[in-house]
Amino acid sequence: MQFSRLFYVIFLVTLSFSSNAQGLFKKKDSIVTKTLSQSWELEKKDKNGTFKLNSYKPFYVMPVHWSNRINKQPQSVGGEPVFDEPLELHSTEVKFQISFKTKVLQSFLFGKGDIWVGYTQVAHWQVYNQKLSRPFRELNYEPELIAVYPLNFSFFGVKAKMIGLGFNHQSNGRPDPISRSWNRLMAHFAIERNDFQLYLKPWIRLDGGTADDDNPEIEDYLGRAEANVIYRKNGHSLDLVVRNSLKFNDNHGSVQFNYMYPIKNNLRGHLQLFSGYGENLIDYNHYQTTVGLGISFVEW
Repeated sequence: MQFSRLFYVIFLVTLSFSSNAQGLFKKKDSIVTKTLSQSWELEKKDKNGTFKLNSYKPFYVMPVHWSNRINKQPQSVGGEPVFDEPLELHSTEVKFQISFKTKVLQSFLFGKGDIWVGYTQVAHWQVYNQKLSRPFRELNYEPELIAVYPLNFSFFGVKAKMIGLGFNHQSNGRPDPISRSWNRLMAHFAIERNDFQLYLKPWIRLDGGTADDDNPEIEDYLGRAEANVIYRKNGHSLDLVVRNSLKFNDNHGSVQFNYMYPIKNNLRGHLQLFSGYGENLIDYNHYQTTVGLGISFVEW
């Protein structure tokens, strides 16, 4: 069974155990699980003002991150290989991600809307590769601007909590021929039920189809939409991210599964599984399966 099929099975199982989850995880009194309203300050009682740093995406360090098919000869669709010879890369490296957001404008639309600035950085570091002088294989920078408006209605026991629109830039900050970057206009929609949260993010690429495109057809590999299912309970977190190109013919995408479990205080163990295209920008059209193990930090 391919890893991608395995992750879809995990996705279905995760959704099915919500009624039994109360006794699944041992309680950690020191860890508080945030609701959608608390994470995005959607209700008046959760408002905390502007320019205060908040957690965004998972913040983690993985000393062990293994790929079954590490990209030793990156190239864009329709382009020539970047290097004359394949790089002597190790299949095991270090991966880490930092991510935070801050509100820059509060209560701007009918007294309810907010504007956030977010920043995420992901690093793939060949720290065990002494022969190549331990380089950073890939660094991805992702600033974004997001306008959020709270929702307050329910359907079939599910609460719609927010809708939004954002501008997202992602780049690896490198010169040609290994430069990778793109800009997206992203819609945001989030719902919640008990300890489950679901984010839906479709997007439109703003800078594709030009003669100097760094990564042609990136939306056909990295995707045109993302669904993020999150289950949090007593410090444990199951996080499933599915991206898809939304093409009926020649469909591509990826699945990433994260499990974070309490160790001590705000420190958690972190297991990550990925299968598909676009784990990072240099690999946007490269298929691989990866496994990562490390630590992450509780949302603040």
